[in-house]
Amino acid sequence: MLQVRITAMPMTDPARSRLTRWAAAAFTLDARSLAIYRIGLGLLLFVDSLLRTRDFSLMFTPRGIFPLPAIAEYYGDPTNWSVACWHEAAWWSGLVLAMQGLAGIAVALGYRTRLFTVIGWVALVSVVRRTAPATNAGDMWLGCQLLWSMFLPLGDWWSLDARCRATEAGSAENSGRPPRPVAVFSIASAALVLQLVAVYWGAGFSKCNQTWFEGEALTHALSVHDHGTPLGMLLAEFPIVAWAAKWAVLGGEIMLPLALVTATGPIVRGGIVLAFIAFHSMIWLTMSVGLFAPIGMVAWLPLIPSAWWPQPASQSAVEAARLRPAASWACSLAAALAAVSFVHQVTPWQSRPLPRWLAASLNLTALRQAWAMFALVPAQEQWIYSRAVLADGSTVDVLRDGRPVEPVRPAGGFCSLAHHRWHKFFWVLPRPQTRMFTGPTAAALADDWNRRVTADHQIRSLEIHFAVQPGGSGADGAVRDALIASWPTRSSGGSGNLERFLQANDVADAFPRGTPRPAADRSASSGRSRPASSLTRLPPPR
Repeated sequence: MLQVRITAMPMTDPARSRLTRWAAAAFTLDARSLAIYRIGLGLLLFVDSLLRTRDFSLMFTPRGIFPLPAIAEYYGDPTNWSVACWHEAAWWSGLVLAMQGLAGIAVALGYRTRLFTVIGWVALVSVVRRTAPATNAGDMWLGCQLLWSMFLPLGDWWSLDARCRATEAGSAENSGRPPRPVAVFSIASAALVLQLVAVYWGAGFSKCNQTWFEGEALTHALSVHDHGTPLGMLLAEFPIVAWAAKWAVLGGEIMLPLALVTATGPIVRGGIVLAFIAFHSMIWLTMSVGLFAPIGMVAWLPLIPSAWWPQPASQSAVEAARLRPAASWACSLAAALAAVSFVHQVTPWQSRPLPRWLAASLNLTALRQAWAMFALVPAQEQWIYSRAVLADGSTVDVLRDGRPVEPVRPAGGFCSLAHHRWHKFFWVLPRPQTRMFTGPTAAALADDWNRRVTADHQIRSLEIHFAVQPGGSGADGAVRDALIASWPTRSSGGSGNLERFLQANDVADAFPRGTPRPAADRSASSGRSRPASSLTRLPPPR
């Protein structure tokens, strides 16, 4: 067995305060659970990098939907750093994305674990910020987990690092060194546990509003025209299921994290771990949120109780993972920043901007604690669709791989888009803060389509619409349809995409026969387009 030097801190030491004993019980993590966690983190990094290659040309190249000038305008602050934004060439973004994937493999195998955890964090944050409008809270949560993991001994068990150290030191029986730790207690282990508490409390407290208490929020969120899957939409139709799920979400996100740090016994902690893994499994099945669900499941792996392993850690002693002074100070400062950010987000102070130096520090560490997920879910349905006029005169929806245009509640809703990244991007595209991406988006989609088809199927003009129906499908509210992006761009003389489109083809041809045209399209056919600001209520960011 591998042996390492470690400092023992007996739990029975009378000099330790009651608070310290509680902290040791609440924030001690089994090193074998951390090893399983390390494997999960590495796999998430690798899978995320692999999935992002599906749209590499559209999301990481100068002619894509996220050109660097637009990203710089979107952030407006150089402290939101991204290595992927140092150069606009596609090969450079590809290199950063490849580094994320390679770091993930190295972390999963436990090879130079700390070094590649740092590289993985830098690469992930860079990729997330390079494609910021297409990312969700799960991406930032993964970044937070990687930062705390830099300060934890993730590679002490079941890793290539552990095997290398065993080879260098000889067998455990002959080395005369203490055995490797099975329980880790440090500022980093406390930060990792409290990060979980922050995520769920941030989400739970933000849901304490009338729409959630009445049950409407969950029902609308599970619609395919919000963030639900067909299964989620089906389950939401049963009142008893929606009622039980509502209180399970509200109670679980607020009360279970509290129990996590107050009731530290293995039975209670193990039950909480299983409950949240089941919770994220249900999210994965019922909601279109990308890798958020697996990121949430992996986040709970460090909390697997020591009693679940074949040889539980001794209850009479806690092993303290020593950090070098510089690392200890760095972790402590990062934890303090995260704590301030969390307090700012969950209190009335959130309406006040943070001091410039504090906001810059949070940007540099990527530790903003904004977890108000699905806090406000308006009673409405919304959808995105495109209308592309091809060279042969036909019209198709390029967002759905060329299927017929459905301007009113497209079948499958957001789930009919290629994947969640497109869902998230088009969810926020109508907003004022993302309007700089509308032109590049229409141009990139048209260019990508034209490169893949024959001459008679080339796009001549393209419109992207975002529509909202207050009250949802069963309501009487009129559909509000907004043209949010178009291609080709308008000329300086005023002629351009919309005029040529109307001359080339009647917009009514895009609708199934017998289907009334929404008011927005009637105004477009008379030469007037409805701006995005005319939508009744844009959905809140998620």
